[in-house]
Order: sequence, then C-alpha cells, then structure tokens
Amino acid sequence: MTIYEKIDRCHKAISEVRPFEGHMLKQLKDYYRIGLTWSSNAIEGNTLTISETKVVLEDGLTIGGRPLRDFYETVGHGQAYDFMFTLIGERRITVEDIKTMHRLFYKSIDEANAGTWRKESVIVSGTGYVFPRPQEIEGQMRKLEKWVKSERNNYHPVTFAALLHLKFVSIHPFIDGNGRTSRLIMNLALIQDGYQLAIIPPVLRPEYNDTIRQYQNKGKSEPFCEFIAERVYETQKEIMRLLHIPLDLA
Repeated sequence: MTIYEKIDRCHKAISEVRPFEGHMLKQLKDYYRIGLTWSSNAIEGNTLTISETKVVLEDGLTIGGRPLRDFYETVGHGQAYDFMFTLIGERRITVEDIKTMHRLFYKSIDEANAGTWRKESVIVSGTGYVFPRPQEIEGQMRKLEKWVKSERNNYHPVTFAALLHLKFVSIHPFIDGNGRTSRLIMNLALIQDGYQLAIIPPVLRPEYNDTIRQYQNKGKSEPFCEFIAERVYETQKEIMRLLHIPLDLA
C-alpha cells in the first residue's frame, strides 16, 4: 500500500466523524497551534522548547534567559496560524493572503520588512540554487497565484500542498521568514481540502532540507512530496488515536 493510499484510507475514516465543531474543534486547533509553532520555529533555530512555546502562546509570558526574538517569533507564528484558519473555508491562496501571513509573523521582528518583498538578492547556505532577483519577485508570485487557481485540482491535495511549498520557498520572496511562511501556506492548502497538518519535527530537518535541495538543484519534486505525505500520515494517525478512530489499513 502506497503512502497516498494510506492517507486516503485515514482521510475517509476521519471524515466519517466530521464535522469537528465547538469545543472539539477548538481543542484540535489549539493542540496543533502549539505543535506547529514550536516545530516550525525550531527548524529555523528558535531555542524555545515545546513547553515554553505553550507558555508563550497560552499565557503571553516571556521566558527568562531566552532571546526576545524567540518570543516574538512564537507570538507572531501563533497569530499567523490563527489567520490561516480564517481562510479554511475559502479554498483560495492569494498573494495578499501570503503577505498578510508573513506580516503577522514578522511585524514584531522587523516591521519595515513585514509582508514586503525583499529588496536585495539572497544566497542560502547549502545550495547553489539561484533565487529570483528582487525585481522578479512580484511577477513570480503572481505566476504562483495563477498556478494555484488553475492547477490545484490536477493533483492529490497532499501533493499540491507540497508543490506549493517548494515553489514558494524557491522564490524566497521575503528577506526572512520564508521557511515558516512556506509551511503555513502548505498547511493552509491541506486544511482547506480537509486534510491534516504536515508537522516537521526538528530532528527531520536534514532530510527536509535535502529534499528541498533535490528540487531546487535537480528538479526532483517526488522526494519532498513523499516526505510531506509521511508527515501528513503521522498527523492523521495521531488524530485517529486522540479521537479513538480505529486504524484499519488491511
């Protein structure tokens, strides 16, 4: 059985207990707000633990001995996550949505560059990939927006979400925060289509980055799509465990 067949089996089983609403919906949303914020920030070097992330998001407290930036990244990501859920029923992902998401995440870190395309070229360590020049970004992002509208139904929802992440992070439109924004819009695509989040634990950072580089340097998207599919499947299994849904893959 392929990973996509497993995902579709789980998706069907979870869909049978939908809709999630009321207290249950809030519980699930809050549960993954902490997990996604912590993991996405940790991949980028944020030093807060998952317990400290919970304290920041739920109590609004700073953590003694931790950089203030780590606090701002956590609060900002939580706000961007909340905005992501306001778009759950839209099945749209526009340039303006992406800018808003980045602005919410980044405004307390660097207000001048929050939600604004970068004005300088970038070089990312670990890859020889040449990112678009600043003057090319607006056109590339509008092209991506059109791709979302025209191609979304031509892919499995999990594959589409993974490809959206790859395309966005390879444009690298912001001066900073592109990785976190790419994971947010990927997960937005997933929840809009009724799928679970893809949460990437920091321990898998080398594999995550390697599969991105395979796309950027060799044009191979399959390794990354498979990697993301595995992460969605893990979340599905966790949801099924939390909701006491039998897992039958026979």
